[in-house]
Amino acid sequence: MKMENSLRGFSHFPVLYQEIIEALRPVSGGFYVDCTVGAGGHAKGILTASYPDGLLLGFDLDPNAIGLAKHTLSEFGNRVILIQDSYTNLEDRVEELGWGLVDGIVLDLGASSMQFDMPERGFSFLFDAPLDMRFDPSQETTAADLVNELSLEELASVLYSYGEEKHAKRIAQEIVKSRPITTTGELAEVVVRATKASRKRKMKKGYKREIHPATRTFQALRIAVNNELQSLRDVLPQAVNVLKPGGRLAVISFHSLEDRIVKQFSRRESKDCICPPEQLICTCDHKASIKVINRKPIRPSIEEVRKNVRSRSAKLRIVEKLP
Repeated sequence: MKMENSLRGFSHFPVLYQEIIEALRPVSGGFYVDCTVGAGGHAKGILTASYPDGLLLGFDLDPNAIGLAKHTLSEFGNRVILIQDSYTNLEDRVEELGWGLVDGIVLDLGASSMQFDMPERGFSFLFDAPLDMRFDPSQETTAADLVNELSLEELASVLYSYGEEKHAKRIAQEIVKSRPITTTGELAEVVVRATKASRKRKMKKGYKREIHPATRTFQALRIAVNNELQSLRDVLPQAVNVLKPGGRLAVISFHSLEDRIVKQFSRRESKDCICPPEQLICTCDHKASIKVINRKPIRPSIEEVRKNVRSRSAKLRIVEKLP
């Protein structure tokens, strides 16, 4: 509770806020789901736009986010239902409420600014804190567990697959050599050491350093700890299943791995046939269930990025359920 109270002064800027409201087109009497409610920014906009009796179900794995969202959305009373749970249970939870089908769903993926800005959560190398990175603090496996227990090959695979880190093997070798590693600061230093030679070569060639060398390593570990990519794969078909015809799903992603999953799912499910191109006769019996609203992802405006630099990599994709 103390942590929840300390968060009430937290400044939150929901990414692509207006674009989400325009995408979902909330109306009075509608049913909406925010699968990653966080501080409640998008949820508040949806509930306001669906006045006086639109309903919203909000998911979050983080109990601190649920506490903050309860405070943010308190004015809406019983129009909002908040649950600490994974959005991979979307179909079950909607069915339990007896809602039938819903009018709109939003997914704002990745870690929140709140989580990055709380040193004790161990998401950021900007603070030296215990190496944690769990969305749900009751979950057993932490980032420290992965860093200290995975084999060199497993660790390199995580860094390459989930962080698209070119120096994955070199960083993994340095991590194994430096164990035990228990804090974010220690891990960041290890990555800096492992990539020092590469950065020197780039500087000689005139390259400008764009991001901290530990950025991709931290991203990869966070994704692995929270099983983020598989959770996204699991929820997308459920989201389509629970949407009404004409209902919309809006997904905000922050890196290429997430965006690729959303893009490929949208392309596949918007086609009547998914047989290989060289196959002349369709045998798949696949029918399109959605239509893609925006072929190219919607990006934040220059003005939004100036106000909230963390929005700079956001991409919004919108699909609509077919009759």
